[in-house]
Amino acid sequence: MGGNVGQAGIHTYQSLDEDGPSDAGKPPKRSTGRLVMHSMAMFGREFCYAVEAAYVTPVLLSVGLPKSLYSLVWLLSPVLGFLLQPVVGSVSDHCQSRWGRRRPYILSLAIMMLLGMTLYLNGDAVVSALVTNPRRKLVWAITITMMGVVLFDFAADFIDGPIKAYLFDVCSHQDKERGLHYHALFTGIGGALGYLLGAIDWAQLELGRVLGTEFQVMYFFSTLLLSVCITIHLCSIPEAPLGDAAEDSRLEQTLQYPLLSSVKVSEHGSIEKVSNSHASLELAGGKRNSAAEQTQGAMTMKSLLRALGSMPPHYRYLCISHLIGWTAFLSNMLFFTDFMGQIVYGGNPYSPHNSTEFLIYQRGVEVGCWGLCINSVFSSLYSYFQKMLLSYVGLKGLYFMGYLLFGLGTGFIGLFPNIYSTLVLCVLFGVMSSTLYMVPFNLIAEYHREEEEEKEATRKGPDSSERGKGVDCAALTSMVQLAQILVGSVLGFLVNMAGSVVVVVITASTVSLIGCCFVALFVRYVD
Repeated sequence: MGGNVGQAGIHTYQSLDEDGPSDAGKPPKRSTGRLVMHSMAMFGREFCYAVEAAYVTPVLLSVGLPKSLYSLVWLLSPVLGFLLQPVVGSVSDHCQSRWGRRRPYILSLAIMMLLGMTLYLNGDAVVSALVTNPRRKLVWAITITMMGVVLFDFAADFIDGPIKAYLFDVCSHQDKERGLHYHALFTGIGGALGYLLGAIDWAQLELGRVLGTEFQVMYFFSTLLLSVCITIHLCSIPEAPLGDAAEDSRLEQTLQYPLLSSVKVSEHGSIEKVSNSHASLELAGGKRNSAAEQTQGAMTMKSLLRALGSMPPHYRYLCISHLIGWTAFLSNMLFFTDFMGQIVYGGNPYSPHNSTEFLIYQRGVEVGCWGLCINSVFSSLYSYFQKMLLSYVGLKGLYFMGYLLFGLGTGFIGLFPNIYSTLVLCVLFGVMSSTLYMVPFNLIAEYHREEEEEKEATRKGPDSSERGKGVDCAALTSMVQLAQILVGSVLGFLVNMAGSVVVVVITASTVSLIGCCFVALFVRYVD
């Protein structure tokens, strides 16, 4: 430590746990157990997502939601998320909570998810118990259920950004890669478990009879699992606070060693030791106010838009490629069960509910759910194999291969619909899912590492006006909401024009192949 005095730009990470020794400027190596605990949030989030995918349509139909309000339900949440995601990312970059920058937002969003599930899975039952007037009962049931769906989608989409930023803040580059692989692995496992539990006929089991309906059974499992997973996640890797603790440490160091050094927190949550041979008590006393002023300035909308506008071109190209990928993926996934029921099985959802055509359609939807389960399982398996493939084909090869296989697979399904080939090709959905959850964030981590190395080489200290990792992660994840907006506003029109759901699968294939060319030609990969 004595040899570092007087050398500007040298970082020493102050760990809040003892995972192992750390080099200067780097967080300590995180154990596999810590990274698995951190991934539990993705497991719980995806489980709840799968439950929503399986039950939200039956819930909305059961409360009598008019078809004219369907687009409002599906578009309101992504519109809010797309507009507010970067704002929350910027605010979390400058959060001075003693608990860390990201974890307060993760906990708040998890509570919002629980509240959303409570409203959309139990709203109808609560309203039925409290309201007797049939007309008022219908209005209140629709209102509460819609509020629950929008709130859950909003929070579940939002929470991904702080989780990724949390990982990036507290891990070295190697551990970031490992952590992202575990995120993708447990995302697939959570989705598969959610779809499997959703496929069980709980009305025939004792637990279903005790809790009342299958909606209450899934609410019980979802709230229990999400609560446990978020608790484990928040206890996984402590964060170094950006605010009071770091400022107190800096003031204490300045008072004790005014002629040697002062301590300040870098933008990465580590403790930066910088030369300050002329440090004085006046400077130490003024640091607290100036830091607060910089934080408040950095969180204004004007400075946020400036930061996003100054984003380097390779960040923007990565966001565009992420938008293309999610547009293709959601185009297929949101309509897949309907495609199975109408096109592959030849059923008719508009026939009377006791007709053969409607029963065939229902059977196709059930098989489609098993296809989505296959997608989730293979997404987990592929996230494991990605570790081995990475050393051979690199991130560019993984990115290109994910888009290419998904584009070819969905194209084949659309042109030659068949029960068995469609289920087999669902494994390619898992390839795309794992690619979207892992590769873009690995590239963001590579870009951040490159920028940090450049700062160290030029001896440049952190600038409060620079984009933080939270903004970059939020900008990338907000592309998911923009993709939902595009899919929700365009695909319905295309289906009405074509008169068939096949156009959805063909559109997904076309967009994915376009994205395949984009990731090969425009996305920058760090050597």
